[in-house]
Amino acid sequence: MDRRSEIERIIDIAMTVLLLCLMAYQVTGEMAHEWIGMGMTVLIIIHQILNRKWYGALFKGKYRPYRILSTTLNILLLLSFLLTAFCGMSMSGYAVPFLYGMAPVSFVRRTHLSMSHWSFVLMGMHLGMHIPMMTAGLKWKGRTKTILAGLFTCIGGIGLYLFLRNGMPDYLFFRVPFAFLDYEKAGWLVFLENLLMLSFWALIGNLAAIILRKRKQ
Repeated sequence: MDRRSEIERIIDIAMTVLLLCLMAYQVTGEMAHEWIGMGMTVLIIIHQILNRKWYGALFKGKYRPYRILSTTLNILLLLSFLLTAFCGMSMSGYAVPFLYGMAPVSFVRRTHLSMSHWSFVLMGMHLGMHIPMMTAGLKWKGRTKTILAGLFTCIGGIGLYLFLRNGMPDYLFFRVPFAFLDYEKAGWLVFLENLLMLSFWALIGNLAAIILRKRKQ
C-alpha cells in the first residue's frame, strides 16, 4: 500500500469515528457536536483533494454495473455531506455563529436531520463496498468464511432492527421535524447501537460489491 492510500485509509477511519460521534448528539452535546461537525467537514475537503484523480476519470472508460453503483454512491454521499454541513453551519451557535441564518432555520433544521441520516446510510454502504478490496489478500478456509458470514449477518440483522426501532426511516424521509433522542441511555450503548446500524448498511454495500464483481467476472 502506497503512502497516499495509507492516508486515505486513515481519513476514512477518522471520518467513520466522527460520524458515529455526530450521530450520538445526546452524548456529546450541542457544542461538541458542532465542533465535531467542523472537523468532519475539513476531513471531507481533504478527502476530495486526495481523490482529484477519481474526478478526472469520471468521464473516461466504460461504466459497468459496479462502477455505476460506486460512482452514484460516492456522488450522493458527497452531496449529503455538503448539505448536512451547510445546514449545520446555518444553525451554528458555537463553531461558526457568524454563519447563523444563511438559510431559513425551519428549512435547514429538517434538511439537516434528513441529510445527516442519509450520510449515515450512504457512508455505511460506501465502507461496505470497500470490504472485498480490503480483505482480498486474506485466505480464509470454507468453515471460517461460513462462520464469519453468519456472524456478520446476525450483526447486520440486529442493526436493521435497531434502525427501524429508532425511527430512522422517519428522519430519512422528512416525516418528523425533530430527532427523538433518549438522553437517559448510557453513552456506550448509544455508540454501540450506532455502530450496529452502520454495520447493517456496510453489509448491504458489501453484498452489492460481491454480487456485481461476480457478475463482471
